Amino acid sequence: MMYSEKVLEHFLNPKNLGYILEPDGVGKMGDPSCGDYLHIYIKVKDNRIADIKFEILGCPAAIATSSVLTELAEGKTLDEALKITDDDVVKALGGLPDPKVHCSNLGAEALHRAVEDYLDKVKFKK
Repeated sequence: MMYSEKVLEHFLNPKNLGYILEPDGVGKMGDPSCGDYLHIYIKVKDNRIADIKFEILGCPAAIATSSVLTELAEGKTLDEALKITDDDVVKALGGLPDPKVHCSNLGAEALHRAVEDYLDKVKFKK
């Protein structure tokens, strides 16, 4: 199975790896008992994703897709972030081998859950 240079770069040097203390929103996807598991943390300022980090247990493709997802989402408005799809993530990496495309399915959903978590907290405070 061959990965593109961009996938390997994001796997070997993931961007935004880590966590945010006191995040505004958190999104979780996957199952730690059987494979890939992703946490996305966001900080929001002026309705934009001001900071984003991730922690993951997963294969090289899952790590690379999570890394590139954070680059796609950072600086976006919350509405723009909610429009990021799994296909956007795969395209940003220049593609993935067919058996690994499913690895991209964690990222966009985890991001959406983090945004929804933030919006629920804001709504609850009102």
